[in-house]
Amino acid sequence: MDYSTLPSDPEGASPWASSPQHNRSAFEQPPTSDIPPSPLPTSPYGEDSEDHHPALRTSSENGEHASHQQQPASPTRGPQEHQRQEPQRYHHGARQQRQQQPQYKLSAKITGLERTGRKDPILRFDVYTNLPKFRTTQFRDVRRMHSEFVKLGEHLISANPEAFVPAVPPPLTSAGVGTDEDEARVKASLQRWLNVVCGNDVLMRDEEMVFFVESDFGYSPVVRRKQPATGVKRKVIKQFAPPPDDTPELAAARPIVKAFYLGTMATGQKVEKVVKHRRSLGLAESDLGVKFAAMHVQETHLGLSTAYRKLGKVIQATGDFHAAQGTAEATTLGDPMTYHSSDAFIVKETLTNRHILLRDLLAAQATTRSKLSAADRLKASSSVKRDKVDEAISALDEARSHEDYLTKKTQRVTSNLLQEQRKWFARSASEMRIAIREYVVREIEAERRTLATLEQVRPDIRAIDGSGGLSRLGREAHPNTRRASLASSQGPKGDAWSGVPRRPGDGLNRSVSGGLAGVPADIDEEDEEGDGKGGRKRAVSGAGSLKGVGEEDEDRIDAKNAASRLATTTF
Repeated sequence: MDYSTLPSDPEGASPWASSPQHNRSAFEQPPTSDIPPSPLPTSPYGEDSEDHHPALRTSSENGEHASHQQQPASPTRGPQEHQRQEPQRYHHGARQQRQQQPQYKLSAKITGLERTGRKDPILRFDVYTNLPKFRTTQFRDVRRMHSEFVKLGEHLISANPEAFVPAVPPPLTSAGVGTDEDEARVKASLQRWLNVVCGNDVLMRDEEMVFFVESDFGYSPVVRRKQPATGVKRKVIKQFAPPPDDTPELAAARPIVKAFYLGTMATGQKVEKVVKHRRSLGLAESDLGVKFAAMHVQETHLGLSTAYRKLGKVIQATGDFHAAQGTAEATTLGDPMTYHSSDAFIVKETLTNRHILLRDLLAAQATTRSKLSAADRLKASSSVKRDKVDEAISALDEARSHEDYLTKKTQRVTSNLLQEQRKWFARSASEMRIAIREYVVREIEAERRTLATLEQVRPDIRAIDGSGGLSRLGREAHPNTRRASLASSQGPKGDAWSGVPRRPGDGLNRSVSGGLAGVPADIDEEDEEGDGKGGRKRAVSGAGSLKGVGEEDEDRIDAKNAASRLATTTF
């Protein structure tokens, strides 16, 4: 073999050029050789091919032994050292070539949403990829309807049993069709779905992804595949105990996923009931406010007439706030629960498909054993017919090939689902934490807004008569004169009821409840106890009261004092 013609060496230089004896004739090609010169083939086993493949190790040892027999002993071992190091040099080049291979990527970014009423919306997105199956690397302004996303998701679920395909988000939310929040949430949810699908190494290589992106006039699945078992057969299979599983993590995952699926579905249904009742409460409060406001016409007392009118308006506003709060609850908690329920259902069914695959593998192994025993009986028979032998051999070969196919498929599905299961658990937990946090923030904002709105009518209620109005109910001594506190408990510095200052950056600063009253928070409230001889100042019922939280004041406004007042007051 002529090593001087290797294509990897620059300018045809010989690889033995560094040897001190590279001009020896023993390394030249014999003139009678009829073997054409060819480059050294790259081993598919990597650097340690001689350790992994015994045939290569034997051939290399034999070649080295033959070279020792053909060549005389030399004081320097340069040629033999180069002969052992030469394959490593080529293997190093192969490793660099593998490292230089590009990592395939597929990314999609939603750029717009087009909606006409409650019809199926159209989503516009851009696609960037370096997969060789696509015609080009960039696709601008791809338009697909939401129903086409659903078709793609159904195909990916049926065609890829080794991956957890996320559920396609709904085309609308509880925020209301046509609102900015609805459009933003639909786009964000579908963007998360595309990120998961395009970031999956199995799903991005599916043929339907090419058709979905490159189709000019809509999309419909080219290859339609079904689940391994459907209908009554699938229900019957689920009634049996799961097959023996050598992967405990996946065996324990399905009951957890099923419990999560049932829990989120039940929670979503309860949230729907809460939203329904809260909206009914809002309508009832609005009706009550209208009736309260109508009572001021026939009231002769000036203070009570004003209190009726303003209280009616405040109750109407509170009803509107409760209706909006119900919508916020359905958007922030109801929709995520419904989506995660459908997503967990897909994961549960994918794990069920793996159980069906394990059952098929066990059946194939039993079939192989039966065919092998039939062949053994035929072999031990006294009279053997040729046609029966051929039939037994072909049946055994077919059973073994089918078993081998199911074994490899099961191993591939198990290894991929093991990784997918961990990613799904982490993704679901993160999304649920985000949804619950947003729900809590919106609830706090709604309650603070409602409380600040109710506090607007406090001075009018206290000013019904000269003794302080309804604010003195349950007290024995009534002062002659009283100045009502006009401060709001919901100020920019915090909540006066809890006494805890509001921290910057906690996500609650965008609440507008603190500015509804529009009254300064430094107004004192005088209270005369007993016979009215000795007077003292009460704590400020606003954000300014946070300064004296540690002071002993039985009339300060906080949760503890309010609870004690409610426990001791008699009406």
